[in-house]
Amino acid sequence: MGGTEPSAWDTHSACGRARRADRLRALLHLNRPSSRLPSLRRRAALSVLGFLVVTGALGAELAGRRGQFTAALHAAPIWLLAIAALLQVVALLSRTEAWHVCVLAAGGTVGRRLLFRAAGVGYLASVLNGSLGLAARIASLRRVAPGTTPRVPALLAAEVPIITVEVALVAIFSFTLIAPLGLPWWVPVIAVFVTGSAVIALRRFSQRHRFGLWAGLAAMHSGRGRMVALVLVAVCAQIARNWLVLRAIGVHVSVFDAMALLIAMFTLGQLPIGPSLGAASAVLILGSHGVAATAAAGVMLTVTGTVGSLGYAAWAVTDRLVAGRVAVAPEVAVAPTRA
Repeated sequence: MGGTEPSAWDTHSACGRARRADRLRALLHLNRPSSRLPSLRRRAALSVLGFLVVTGALGAELAGRRGQFTAALHAAPIWLLAIAALLQVVALLSRTEAWHVCVLAAGGTVGRRLLFRAAGVGYLASVLNGSLGLAARIASLRRVAPGTTPRVPALLAAEVPIITVEVALVAIFSFTLIAPLGLPWWVPVIAVFVTGSAVIALRRFSQRHRFGLWAGLAAMHSGRGRMVALVLVAVCAQIARNWLVLRAIGVHVSVFDAMALLIAMFTLGQLPIGPSLGAASAVLILGSHGVAATAAAGVMLTVTGTVGSLGYAAWAVTDRLVAGRVAVAPEVAVAPTRA
C-alpha cells in the first residue's frame, strides 16, 4: 500500500524485460565466453586449413622454379622492406582513425588512445583471418571501455561505412583487372553503377535510422568527408607498398598493376586463406610477369605487412602496460599510513 509494494503488472514487466535482456546477451554471446571460443576456434582452424591448401598449390606450382623464387626473395634490400613495413603502419593508423570517426559518430565517447590500443590487438589477429581481427578489435574495445563505446551491434555496423568506401574504390578501379583477368570492358561499368546505387541507398537509410544497431551507420552522413579522406590515405599507402615491393623484387609493374593487386588482396581476403593471401593474389594478378618473382613479392608483402602489424600491436601492449603502472603509482604514493 501507499506505493511501496510493486504491482503484479510491474513485476511481470520487469521479468519480461529481464528475459529479453537475457536472450539478447545470449544472441550476442556477451556473457558466454565459452560459447564464443568454439566459433573462434573454428575460424582459426578454417584459416589454417585454407593456408595449407593454398600454400600446397603454390608449392606445386613453384616446384621447378625454386632457384628463381629464392633469388627473388634475396633481391629486395632490407631498407626498402623496412619502408614497406612503415607504409603498412601508416595504412593501419589511417584506417584506425577512420574507425575512431565512425565510433564517435555512432555515439561513442571513447578516447583515441584506448581505441588505437584495441585496434592494435585486432590487426594482429587479422594476419590470420580478417573476421578474427574484427572480433578481437571490437571485443578488446568493449573490454577496456564498456561505458564509452556503443554496444556490439552498433560497433559492427560502424565497420560498414569504411567497408563501403573500400568497396566503392574497388568498383572505381576495377578497370585495372581487365587485362590481368581478361574481363569484358563493361564489367567495371556495371560494378560502378551497382556500387554507386548501393552507397546512395545506404546513406539514405542511415539518415532515417539513427538508433540502436543502425547508429553505427551514422558516419555515412556525419563526419563522412574525414572518414573518406582517411580511408583514401590508407589505400594509397597500401598501393605504394605493393608497388615498392614488386619493383624491389624485380617485377616492373605500373601503379595500376599495384592497384589491381590490392583489389585482389581485398577480395581474396574475405576467404580463410590466412598468410598465403599475398602470394596467391600476386600470382593470380601478376603471374604473367613470372610466377616465381610474383610469388616472392607476395611473400614479402605478407612479411612486411605482418611486421607492421606486430609493431603496431607491440606499441598497443606496451602503452597499456605503461599506462597501468602510471595509474597504480599515485594510489601507492598517497596510501594513508596508520600510526
